[in-house]
Amino acid sequence: MDKVFSRRAALVAGAGVTAGLALPVTAHAAPPGSGTRFVLDADTLDGGEQVTSLTLDTSRLGPIDPASLTPGTFGVHAKATSPIDTGGQNVGYDLDRAVTAARLDRRGNIVLELSHAEGQPGGGTLGYVGSKGRNVRLDLVYTITQHSPFRLRHGKPVTLTRFTQGKLANPEVDAFTHHASRSGMKYRLYSPGSHHGRRPLIVWLHGGGEGASLPDGYYDNETTLRANRGALGFATEEAQEIFGGAYVVAPQSTSAWMDDGPRFAPLIHEIIRDVLRTRPVDPNRVYVAGCSNGGYMSLKMTTVYPAAFAASVPICGVVTARRAGDPPLIPDPELTAISTPTWLVTSLDDTTVDPRANTVHAHELIPGSLATLYDHVVWDGHQFPGHWSWIYVAHNDPSANGTRLWQWMAKQRR
Repeated sequence: MDKVFSRRAALVAGAGVTAGLALPVTAHAAPPGSGTRFVLDADTLDGGEQVTSLTLDTSRLGPIDPASLTPGTFGVHAKATSPIDTGGQNVGYDLDRAVTAARLDRRGNIVLELSHAEGQPGGGTLGYVGSKGRNVRLDLVYTITQHSPFRLRHGKPVTLTRFTQGKLANPEVDAFTHHASRSGMKYRLYSPGSHHGRRPLIVWLHGGGEGASLPDGYYDNETTLRANRGALGFATEEAQEIFGGAYVVAPQSTSAWMDDGPRFAPLIHEIIRDVLRTRPVDPNRVYVAGCSNGGYMSLKMTTVYPAAFAASVPICGVVTARRAGDPPLIPDPELTAISTPTWLVTSLDDTTVDPRANTVHAHELIPGSLATLYDHVVWDGHQFPGHWSWIYVAHNDPSANGTRLWQWMAKQRR
């Protein structure tokens, strides 16, 4: 349901060092130690993860003259392909990436800054496979070509002839550790820094596009943190300060939550119990939030486990029937019976999930609930699809009576 038109990471490229002439050599796979390794540096933007720079392991060469580096010193090519069958849909790309700057980091490594922006093609790590309804991490092959020498500070010109692609590094994503429950459901967990006492736990439930595709053997425990900033927002310094240091858990569905909410509910609850058992979590401060499919599942969790959560934040969630003639996913009596403090969020221009038939309807029935209705989804001057109202939650934008959403959540106790 939640589409991120983006892309993923694999390997390859090629590194030796020669002095003097510039030798533009197309990179190729090389055994460890035989090439200049480089890392794909990524950031999760509101519209999905993008590779924003490449860091070359050049500190071993000695001090480099930064004045000898220009955007034209190196060229970068990126090729992205799907790891699963797409039924003929082209979800990848094959293009040159524009180098906007070449600089040195504090370790003396060369960093190639790449042109990137919301909606800009050719930098994403995910691709949306329409026939599967899933975002997948694309296999990325980055090729570096050196067009002119750079100089060491003592004056020696250097040309690197082979490059070897390394890992995809995204510090925000990498801060979430990998786990699986006894039932086999995978999840990622962010643990706060040193804090005294028991901490809150925020449960983030992803949208439909971030579930697994088991028929393709695809269950990566990655797209939940790379497709958007839903879970990452709660791990930012700002959020952590507001919550006083919170654990953030992001389970990954084996399909889509809406496929069988009653079956998934106890599997999610098992993960919550795992975290409560193994981490210093305050059971009276467990919060659940989710978008689209996850918005539905956030509501469903409060109907199945009415005493488990201190607050719920369903974003552009679904409560109506999926198809004509089907029963509603969450019947009106269940909505009316919800006792968990609830704050719903949507955008009125959502063309994926009818905001009035779902969010507005749920708000009218859930006792004491709050609701924030946006006209459009616009952040930092970029307009996103109306369905992507989770962007506002990831930035703590919703407010009511002078109180922001995260502050409201943090005050709630079971």
